[in-house]
Amino acid sequence: MRRNDLGDLNVFLAVAEEQSFTKAAARLGQSQSSLSQTIRRLEERLGMRLLTRTTRSVATTEAGEQLIETLKPALSDVEARLAMLSELKDKPSGIIRLTAERHAAETILWPAISRLVQDYPEVKVEVAIDASFTDIVSGRFDAGIRLGEHVEKDMIAVRIGPDLRLVVVASPTYLARCGFPQTPHDLTRHRCMNVRLPTTGGLYAWEFEKDGHELNVRVDGPFIFTDESLAMQAAIEGHGLAMVWDDVALPAISEGKLVHVLEDWCQPFSGYHLYYADRRHPSAAFTALLRELRARALQRRPV
Repeated sequence: MRRNDLGDLNVFLAVAEEQSFTKAAARLGQSQSSLSQTIRRLEERLGMRLLTRTTRSVATTEAGEQLIETLKPALSDVEARLAMLSELKDKPSGIIRLTAERHAAETILWPAISRLVQDYPEVKVEVAIDASFTDIVSGRFDAGIRLGEHVEKDMIAVRIGPDLRLVVVASPTYLARCGFPQTPHDLTRHRCMNVRLPTTGGLYAWEFEKDGHELNVRVDGPFIFTDESLAMQAAIEGHGLAMVWDDVALPAISEGKLVHVLEDWCQPFSGYHLYYADRRHPSAAFTALLRELRARALQRRPV
């Protein structure tokens, strides 16, 4: 079937049902001459006459009747399937593929998608835990979650979380044994937990800021991890200092297992963003997820 065939067949069916070029033209919003040319082109392509025309009426030939019998159920099926597609457009369903680092997935993404699948049982969510700068287009992800400063400029970015802060912590026993560092420079004389960056493969240089002065410090210690949770556990057990997410360390600090160190050097920065490529026609499921994340972000915003 050629590209124009379906449109030509639809014109034929309208003329046959109305038994009039005038009424069919009004129904389709086209001119009578345009319809006449379409029917003539269709008849020439098929090599048979489909309509008998007089000055007063239009009737189908035997070939035309057979074509109608073939077209009606086929076009009815097309209309039904188009209606189903329209329903899918408005009703959240299908799979959403997302990539996020562990902290973002646990603190920001999980509460939202847990609620989403409860509200819309036909939605499925796949989450790839990955701290690297994933190319969501080549990876065929619908969206990713990263810190705002790490989102590529050609992506649409929506803030979905509050400001974050990395803090330095240590156990009371370690500090009693080794003392409190007074400035970031003092960390070079302490045992510290290193974290290897998944993006470059290098070790993370601890970042500090105070009164507009930024400072990066290379630390050393007994362990190198690729995940902050083990670094915090090592700190709890007295192996040294760790730089971890403030909200993750808070329970251990409240229980007296950890103590803040150099707190005035640990400043907040822009939090997590959902980023995605230009989506002119986003799925209903993706729209529902974005709405849920935005609503939760507003709830966390300080008054």
